[in-house]
Amino acid sequence: MVVNAMTIDVEDYFHVSAFEGVVRRDRWDAYERRVTANTMRLLAAFEKAGVRATFFVLGWVAEREPSLVRAIVAAGHELASHGYAHRLIYEQERAAFREDVRHAKAVLELIGGVAVRGYRAPSFSITPRSRWALEILIEEGYAYDASIFPIRHDRYGMPGAPRHPYVEQVGGRSIAEAPATTVAFGPMTLPVAGGGYFRLFPYAFTRWAIRRVNEQDQVPAIFYLHPWEVDPSQPRINAGRISRFRHYTNIRRTEPRLRRLLNDFAFAPLGEVLESLQLLPVSRSAA
Repeated sequence: MVVNAMTIDVEDYFHVSAFEGVVRRDRWDAYERRVTANTMRLLAAFEKAGVRATFFVLGWVAEREPSLVRAIVAAGHELASHGYAHRLIYEQERAAFREDVRHAKAVLELIGGVAVRGYRAPSFSITPRSRWALEILIEEGYAYDASIFPIRHDRYGMPGAPRHPYVEQVGGRSIAEAPATTVAFGPMTLPVAGGGYFRLFPYAFTRWAIRRVNEQDQVPAIFYLHPWEVDPSQPRINAGRISRFRHYTNIRRTEPRLRRLLNDFAFAPLGEVLESLQLLPVSRSAA
């Protein structure tokens, strides 16, 4: 059985990029924080299924919920970075991005007591116009990135990028890249990596697509989810119609579907999956 990668982007419901126009960043502390309870639900589901995952934790969350970071590490999961302030990379200057990922890594390593090797950008915002971010990630000590989505989308995407994990060469140095999973269907490249696609598409489609990637492409799939996606009782944000559709549709179905997914496939942390593909050296803690 192919072992796929399970990844969680640890952010709260008010952090999502689609709500930036109505949720001011300087007002985040005024919102009810639900991320710890929701992440603990995921940790319980993973423990029951015997699954370990990678948790890409937002630095802002880690500073306010340090016990959550420690719980993730104590349960044997991989701790990774989702940046600090959930800013889209292509809307930042290089210096600001460097400070964001440097600060996030330092905060996570201090609280978690483990090395942080992986990074995922908010909303997969490494695109053709922000590819320069990979060089900064290498310089800041990240060993792998999981921020490229090889599809066309109005907010992200890098059409034509490799569909499966690979090593990206940047200025004579390298970083392992773990793109969000897609399935090739004729001339189309369809997103099946999780998140909103997991909620919007029927579960049968997700199961078929992951099996196709495992059996036909013979590579692991990389699945992702957010803690707020298992929280149908979260406060509603009065955003635009499209944003509300993407965020809230089928949210009650996420947790039951996730439990089916954990039963139907084998999963491991992304870092270990990349090690098994020989795209990363085996970490000292795993050796």
